Amino acid sequence: MNYSVSHEFGLYTLGNDVVYDQIVALVNSIRCNVDREIPICIVPYDDRVARLQAYIDRTENVMLFSDRDAIARWENFADKTWAAHPKAEETPQIVGVRKRAQRRYAAFEGPFEKFVYYDADSLAMKPLDALFAKLAEFEFVFDDWEPRKPDAVAALRLDRVEASGEYTREFLRPRLHCSSFFGARRGLFDAEMLDRLAELLVEQREIEWMPAIAEAFMFTYLTLRAGYSQFNFTVDGKSEEVTGNCADADPFVEVDRVLYNADGHKPVHRIHYMNFSSKTFQRLCDGEQTDIPFQNMFLHYRFLGEPEKQNQILKPPSLAVKVQRKVNALTKKVRSKIFS
Repeated sequence: MNYSVSHEFGLYTLGNDVVYDQIVALVNSIRCNVDREIPICIVPYDDRVARLQAYIDRTENVMLFSDRDAIARWENFADKTWAAHPKAEETPQIVGVRKRAQRRYAAFEGPFEKFVYYDADSLAMKPLDALFAKLAEFEFVFDDWEPRKPDAVAALRLDRVEASGEYTREFLRPRLHCSSFFGARRGLFDAEMLDRLAELLVEQREIEWMPAIAEAFMFTYLTLRAGYSQFNFTVDGKSEEVTGNCADADPFVEVDRVLYNADGHKPVHRIHYMNFSSKTFQRLCDGEQTDIPFQNMFLHYRFLGEPEKQNQILKPPSLAVKVQRKVNALTKKVRSKIFS
């Protein structure tokens, strides 16, 4: 697929220096498996981006998102709406995290006419031609399992939404989705629309449609309430397109450092390491044996182009280190309960 210099197509991710290793691996996997020249834009999660900026300065077709007004608009929207959620006072620290996570949606005001967003803790596994083709028919394209999740862990409180009289459960189910990977078009959420949605969320108490303060839940609400069309490969795709993406849940087979779904050997869009911390990835890159699935494949992409920096032998942590980590985790848990 050819991408024009006018940025008709592009990719986004969200991150900072904390997830430096994951971003480098993601970019390298995109260059190997998606496109060698498509521009990639990193939206800053916060101001800790000195190391990322140095990487960007020496890496072709990678840029840092610089529209501070767009970022501020999404942070202000998050401040206004999440403050109205019933659980906001119970978990104020979560509100701050979710606000920064919503910075990713500044992509709707970014340089690309059509784009795909990847969470930083992902590796790209195949080209996006089919996904971009779907954007000629739909405003949003997804590839995740959210529509199949039981009501108890769904992105919206389906009973509450249904009781509003706005939507039926049958209409809602296929429109639940995640925010870790999606295709969209620029300009779908302007300032006027955000103001209108904020009014519904706060004044009409539609913020209570969301079971918890989670950026992905808000995204499902936004695409639903804005009335945009969407396609999810997992729901609407052909059988060979239904693959999965979760590193610790879906079955994969690795062939030449590319993953396929174990059921039918179907190529997957990406692998998502959503339940593995940045600290664990840092330890892996420092030479520690971890429980990260396909860790050698991750290391291949992380150190592609600089193999001299990679530890050739992974060593398990010592017993003393394991004990200290458990103590630290327990201490952190106790403190969070005391000061929450």
